[in-house]
Amino acid sequence: MTTSLANTVRHNSRTSAEPARDPMQEFANRIIAELENGVKPWVRPWDPEKAGGPQAPFNPVTGKRYHGINVLILGMDMRAFQSGDPRWMAYQQAQERKWQVKKGERSTTIFFTKPYEVEDEDKDDGRKTIRVLKHYAVFHASQVEGIPAYKATAIEEAIWTRPEASEIILKNSQAVIRIGGDRAFYSPSTDHIQLPPDHAFNGPEEFAATALHELAHWTGHSSRLNRDLQNRFGSSAYAMEELRAELASAFVANELGIPTDIPHHASYIASWIKPLKDDKREIFRAAADAQRIATMELGFHPDYAARVQEELAAVLG
Repeated sequence: MTTSLANTVRHNSRTSAEPARDPMQEFANRIIAELENGVKPWVRPWDPEKAGGPQAPFNPVTGKRYHGINVLILGMDMRAFQSGDPRWMAYQQAQERKWQVKKGERSTTIFFTKPYEVEDEDKDDGRKTIRVLKHYAVFHASQVEGIPAYKATAIEEAIWTRPEASEIILKNSQAVIRIGGDRAFYSPSTDHIQLPPDHAFNGPEEFAATALHELAHWTGHSSRLNRDLQNRFGSSAYAMEELRAELASAFVANELGIPTDIPHHASYIASWIKPLKDDKREIFRAAADAQRIATMELGFHPDYAARVQEELAAVLG
């Protein structure tokens, strides 16, 4: 046996014994590990002096925002936390701009869906489209040499980050909001949001974060995004609805520049762990639903809605 052939045989025997990477499971495990430590990993430390512009991750080459699970993945990264820079891009995209990923830097795995046509006897044309989840690698701006320093969006450009943004969203949603009592909740049977009075909160930002969290549940009504809201407290399904509202709240908060944490919601952490352990795809489904919720909520702000339309028009050319 030649040396090269022997090396090939050894390489093949080694790689065949190694399990293939499962990026979905790896990310689910990461979320679970954080939750088991009592940490909600999507909560961003809030500093009112630095909460001026949107912190949702975006691609500086294409100008596109990341969505769904990728908002969660990239928003959790410590580089984004520490730098306040929400820019991420693929290696090839950096090269297109004559920027260079620093030697030895490790990429971050994100996901996207790709449509495929397959045969289906039940369809009139014998075909149907399925979407397959794929993954690819991106790098944070701090890992890239030559990229210009990040300049946060000014409030004049991101009008929806002004303090009254949450009030505009709540008003335009036309949700029925009642004030009183000591609990914040959404009632599916009466289709109303109940909030304690202002003095029960540690400032207007905490009130806004709580109100928008309950508005997230409100979007699940059958006349809106139509999620099942009839599950009993303590059930797995109830916990997963709460997780969706939690993630949506973080997505919205990062756009509005308000706290991402919801007071008194740490008690839900334990109830999220088992469903996420049972099915690695559940965190992906939750993030996708959370993106739909966040898109609906933010769409109630006319300035944000107009910006989204401008970005869409730019993408479509």
